Amino acid sequence: MTRHDTIKELAADRRVSRDPRRHWPALDGVPQDWALNVWVRVVSAFTSYGSDHRRLRNLIATAFTPRRTEALRPRVQDLVDRLIKDLSETAPGETVDLRARFAYVIPTEVICDLFGVPADMRPWMRRVIDAALNTGATPEQAAADYGDLFGCMAALIAAKRAEPGEDMTSDLIAARDGEAKLDEEQLVSTLILMIGAGSETAVNLISKATLALVTHPDQLALLRSGAVGWEDVVEETLRLEAPIMHMPLRYAVEDIDLGDVRIGKGDAILLAFGAAGRDPALHGDSACEFDAARESFDHLAFGHGVHFCLGAPLGRMEADIALRALFAAFPDIALAVPEDRLVPQASFIANGHRELPVVLRPATA
Repeated sequence: MTRHDTIKELAADRRVSRDPRRHWPALDGVPQDWALNVWVRVVSAFTSYGSDHRRLRNLIATAFTPRRTEALRPRVQDLVDRLIKDLSETAPGETVDLRARFAYVIPTEVICDLFGVPADMRPWMRRVIDAALNTGATPEQAAADYGDLFGCMAALIAAKRAEPGEDMTSDLIAARDGEAKLDEEQLVSTLILMIGAGSETAVNLISKATLALVTHPDQLALLRSGAVGWEDVVEETLRLEAPIMHMPLRYAVEDIDLGDVRIGKGDAILLAFGAAGRDPALHGDSACEFDAARESFDHLAFGHGVHFCLGAPLGRMEADIALRALFAAFPDIALAVPEDRLVPQASFIANGHRELPVVLRPATA
């Protein structure tokens, strides 16, 4: 589904489920080495329906209250400042992969802090989350990555059981070992959902916003003149270049008649959230153009309905802090390669590039 109104309608429809165990008869025939198993077979708020979804979502919602999100601001600012300082030591004219050295680090480190991932475990955590987004993996690699992902989360749980802390993993373990109806599989799956989804979205948001500004000097000029603000740049990036393009899968609980399309009970549904913001029925002939001064930024980049992304305020905050600092320190960043040579991620879920090579030009130059 690619139309904005249709996606929004189905995302809020009680006749649409995210639980394949209850509502997707074809699940039994899906091979164990399918690249999307980590998005479909896990048992978390992400893949639950009705009361199960509400119970599991409530367990993680406390991590993203306005108070806890705002409390992370100094941590995000400090991390961004340190990364900018490191980038400022780059030799003049040297090419820098801004994705790897800046955009990727910020949300990944923040989410690892939030969930108490030990420092020595973070390279492993980054590797398995990256692998989960690789929908182009061979069956053999997908099966190996699936096992590695669960192994990493099990190791994190063991570490936090041995040494609990003031973090979300410890809180979830306490819920699992206490009176909450959270089993071990749900605990592992919840960590996969939150640590994975809590990082990749902001990585691509920061990268895509940077790319948009360096390839649209007119938009950068509007920003510097005050005609548009950073919040406008962030929302326009979310509209045009949604960080998550497709989010598999949903399932029809009963027959659904959309007029020109009929979805049968048990059918799988793929909502193309990234397409919603580009719908010309909503944004007219300029739907595929970057314009931070447009009147409406309507998009579904963070989803809609009961599965709306809990981390949306955090992702927006990370992008706002990162972009302000980056363009203040390096106002004339330039791509180091032609835009058409940027290589997309091997993923139809994540909307990003493998690298973002740039040449930094400090404000003092």
